[in-house]
Order: sequence, then C-alpha cells, then structure tokens
Amino acid sequence: MTDDTATAAAPATAADEVQRLLRPDLRGRTPYGAPQLDVPVRLNTNENSYPVPQVVVDAVLAALADDVSALNRYPDREFTELRKALTAYLEKQSGVALTPEQLWAGNGSNEVLSHVVQAFGGHRRVALGFTPSYSMHPIITETLGTTWVDGLRSAATDPDAFDLTPDSAARQARQHDPAIVFLCSPNNPTGTALPFEVIGAVLEAAPNAIVVVDEAYAEFARPGTRSALTLLAEHPRLVVTRTMSKAFAFAGGRLGYLVAAPELVDALRLVRLPYHLSSPTQTIARVALEHADVMLGTVEVIKHQRDRIVERLAELGARPVASDSNFVLFGGLRDEKATWQALLDEGVLVRDMGIAHHLRVTAGDPHETTAFLEAMTRLAPTHVDSQEPTA
Repeated sequence: MTDDTATAAAPATAADEVQRLLRPDLRGRTPYGAPQLDVPVRLNTNENSYPVPQVVVDAVLAALADDVSALNRYPDREFTELRKALTAYLEKQSGVALTPEQLWAGNGSNEVLSHVVQAFGGHRRVALGFTPSYSMHPIITETLGTTWVDGLRSAATDPDAFDLTPDSAARQARQHDPAIVFLCSPNNPTGTALPFEVIGAVLEAAPNAIVVVDEAYAEFARPGTRSALTLLAEHPRLVVTRTMSKAFAFAGGRLGYLVAAPELVDALRLVRLPYHLSSPTQTIARVALEHADVMLGTVEVIKHQRDRIVERLAELGARPVASDSNFVLFGGLRDEKATWQALLDEGVLVRDMGIAHHLRVTAGDPHETTAFLEAMTRLAPTHVDSQEPTA
C-alpha cells in the first residue's frame, strides 16, 4: 500500500524567514566592524589613545547639568550654537572664512556621509571611489540604493603603490559619470594625502557629481598639506567632511560634520531625521570645541609616534607607507594574517585591511608604540619578507 501523505515541509527558522524578507541586495553581506578584543595594546581603529583632559571633563559635566533638567524638550533641531563653534574652530585651524550656514553635523561623519548619499544618490545613480580607501564609503552607498564603482589607484600594477594621479582620477570620473565622487585625504587605510590637483581634476571631469573630500585625519597631516576647505568658495558641488573622533580624542562623543555651500547644506535637511543630534551630544561637542587647544594637545605627540613607526618598520625590512594620519599602513609581510595573529598573541591588536601582505597600525601613546615595535622586532625575522632586520 502506497502512503500518499505528503511530507510536511520543515518549519522555517527565524534566520530563514529574515533572509527571505531581507532586501535581496543585502543577503549574504556582513556588517562593518573591527574586532573589539580585550588586549593590552589596541591599535586597530585609529582611536586617540589619550583620555579626555580633566579640565574638559569638568567643563562638560557642568554644561550638562542644564541639559539634563531640560531633556523633556526636543533639542535644537538646527544645532545653532554647535555650528557656530565648528565655524570658529575651522576658521582658526584653516584660515578659511566660513559661515555657520555652511556647516552640517551628525552622529559621526558616517551619518553626514549618509545624508549626502540620501540626498544626491539613489536608484540608477553611481558613486565612485578609489580603492583602497575608507570601507564605509561603499557600504553607505550600496545600502542606500546607489550603485558603487570601485575606481583604481596605481596599486593595480604595483601592490605597494597607492597614489592617485589627477589624470587617472579624471579619466575614471569621465568614464563613469558619477552622481557622487568620494576622495579621501589623508586616505584611509594608506595614510597618504591626495595630490591637491586631484580634487580640481575630478570637479572638472565630473560636472554632474557632488565631490566629497573626506578629511577625517586632516589635523595629523604633515606641514604644507592643503585642505579642500580652500576650494569651497569656487566650487558649490564640493563637500568637505571632518570628524572629532580622531585628533580630538572624541570617538565616543560621535560627532562628525561637513562643510559645503549653504544651498547644498539646506538640501540635507530633506533627508535628516528630526532632531537627529541630541542635546547632550551638541553640548559635549560644543564644550570640546571651546577647549580645542587642550583637546588637540596630543596631536604632535601622536605624529611623532607615527614617524617612529615608519622609521623603525623600514629598519626591520618592512615597507611602511609615509603617513599624513595617525596610523601607518605597512607591507612587506610574508602572510599578513599570520602576522596579525602573531601580534595578537603578543598582546597587540592591529588591523587587517584585506590588502595582501599589508597591515595597518594606529600610532598610540609612547608605551603602546614601543610595545608594537618591540613585538615587530621579535617577529620580523620570520614574518617580514625582505632584507635581514636591523637589531
């Protein structure tokens, strides 16, 4: 006798249901994230190793007292005082005359970047970036429904060269006719500042594009490095993004901002969420900016540690990239994943950026930098694929 009873389908798991309902273009993706491991020396996320100075802590706590009692009210939607403070800081730092109407801020620079993509990207529009660069640029672009195009640096022919020339950038911009172009100066993960001519070349070659110059590490640049802020008056399609996470030792404060033409900034109001910057966030950032000289007091120390790293890694036979940021990308490794693990075994956490034979290390305080360099000295004979290391 044949059993005609149909076999019941196995019940779907929650994971199956989520994947079935998820946007098709997000299926199989992994979220952005750097390892957050409890190790003695964490040099993988380009944080400033120095704590917020006590004078700033005291000022923040005093300023927050009024905010806490008024949390029953929404924050200032236009973050007026914060924009004034950002304007004053940038004018002093860059020498460029600005107005508060040119400033926009969000919860980290990733939020202001997402505002730009929401406003100027979208279905059938293209965003162009030049790999390797900041990994959140394509993530923000693609998750917001804009097509990402991976532009090329010279590393396509030389694995240890990461320069972007004006001619190459302009040629690729003309080829893809993007709605948004992302440039990063200093570039992450290479640490190198852009040749300044690249910006003008891209603006000319991509007449239909908003050109974003991500200057998250600008305060660490070597003397003589020009900022794209100096081009704003001539180019209404130019956006310059900055952050308080790095030089300001303010990563936990989550405050990023951009500077652009007032008309472009006004367009971002169409896509921002209501009251997106909380009252405490605005107050903490404003107080930090009022103490900018104190908050930036560690920048020169960090630059010195960065240069120590470059010099010593070169002595060990590795190939560090000269840096304008608070980190160093270095190559010449036989197996970057094995070196990453070996450093972790030594209690030092660095970043594997997915670039063959390369790792990236943040310039920490002198103790952290020494710990990394001593570990690399021990590891160099078996991990560096180059000349014999210097003792």
